[in-house]
Amino acid sequence: MSRLSFTLAIILGLAVAGCDRGAPDAAQESSASSALTGQIDESAAGELMPALNVTDPAGRTLNLGALQGTPVLLNLWATWCAPCVEEMPLLDTLAGEYEDRLRVLTVSQDMQGAEVVGPFFAQGGYARLEPWMDPESAIGFAVGGGSMPTTVLYDAAGQEVWRVQGGYDWTSEEARAAIDRAIAE
Repeated sequence: MSRLSFTLAIILGLAVAGCDRGAPDAAQESSASSALTGQIDESAAGELMPALNVTDPAGRTLNLGALQGTPVLLNLWATWCAPCVEEMPLLDTLAGEYEDRLRVLTVSQDMQGAEVVGPFFAQGGYARLEPWMDPESAIGFAVGGGSMPTTVLYDAAGQEVWRVQGGYDWTSEEARAAIDRAIAE
């Protein structure tokens, strides 16, 4: 990792508002029940999905810019982030419910990459999510994340529709209605 990438990763880590990596596990767990407090924000609508690469633990590469044609729900998360962890099974369920109409793409921002993401996915048993990684947090910087989790819905043309910063209940009626509206357009 270059010195600039490391510095940027540290800055992103300090900017994380939804998670406190240094807090004891008990403190993070106690906040998890109230962690799903994010709100849909349309202020960056129209922004293009960054054409950056992510990798999986096996070394496969995926260019986000090549995902046009199907709406994408891009979720930036980390294994140490309580709201992120709480969202994962909800996102897995969502991916199953929308199958070919919406691609749910979870991208870990963990600096340790496959070392922590692979075991996390193995333990979670997610049926529909793939363990993509961005250990240098390039996507977080490109989309202006600022807090984790950050989830951005892109339409089939790769343009942002809305985003949620912080944990969100992806099983809620509000979530389904917002996704359905975006897919229908």
